[in-house]
Amino acid sequence: MKIEESNIVEANDYRVIIYPASRPFTTKEAKVITEKLYDFLAGWAAHGKPLSSSFKIEKNQFIIICVDEEKEMASGCSIDALGKIMREIDADYQLGLFDRMKASFVENGEVKTLKLIEFKNQIRSGELSKEIEVFDFSKNTYLEFLGNFLLPFNKSWAVTIK
Repeated sequence: MKIEESNIVEANDYRVIIYPASRPFTTKEAKVITEKLYDFLAGWAAHGKPLSSSFKIEKNQFIIICVDEEKEMASGCSIDALGKIMREIDADYQLGLFDRMKASFVENGEVKTLKLIEFKNQIRSGELSKEIEVFDFSKNTYLEFLGNFLLPFNKSWAVTIK
């Protein structure tokens, strides 16, 4: 299963794991990350059973891993193995993939990422317009990802910032 291909059955609610980078990938980084993930996912298994999985690099900054758990559930050990390869990628390129204290958004058509406290301060002060779209990295299923990964500010988690 490859997210980019049209053979995805969009009614299936695959498990999604989102790894948000703090910056866009260079062309070389994206190529190496793609190769590493293809190699890893080709052999990814849970208790010796292959996992039907794929990935997508979204907006040149977010790595989206998809697992069809109707075929085989990802186990704790398999998720740990995924975490290990993602930590290696993170260490190789200093991407901040495990830093959850940041906010990513689209302003004037450009993806931007700020430390969460800086994002909140800029919203409160009006320095950052509420006309932005905000990414939500908490999505756990493919259908949630499709419909709610990028939302207008007033429909996003950020609307609660006071």
